[in-house]
Amino acid sequence: MADLGFRVLELSLQGFKCSQILAILALEARGETSPELVRAATGLLAGMESGRECGCLTGGCCVLGLYAGRGGPGEAADDRLPEMLEALATWFDETYGARYGGTTCAAITNGEFALQQARCPEIVVDTLRKIERILAVNGYAPDGSRIDGPEGEA
Repeated sequence: MADLGFRVLELSLQGFKCSQILAILALEARGETSPELVRAATGLLAGMESGRECGCLTGGCCVLGLYAGRGGPGEAADDRLPEMLEALATWFDETYGARYGGTTCAAITNGEFALQQARCPEIVVDTLRKIERILAVNGYAPDGSRIDGPEGEA
């Protein structure tokens, strides 16, 4: 966790935020880069810049889609993707919604930079760890390859 926390801090110091960091870390785990995906994740920052749903939750859903979603006409999404998304959303609500009175960026940070600096890195790390567990349970390795069989509960 220390290495992951350090990497989150490093990306934060470069000016990246929650959903972008999740995208970058998922891409790095896959041995890929995609400035386009990171740029697209910018639209999710700070609750879509309006204090709405936390960018960690929405960005996390995008990361799950990166692994299990449909990418083109010849592909099909993993049938378990809706359950994977539900698992992340339920965990996020139970963990951070309960702690901060909601899962919006506004509820979590109250629009205060100091709260954002204090809370968001932990939320990014925890969300990435939860995504990794959900993916593993559903047979996905961090590099995007398939692994045999479920590894337990997400």
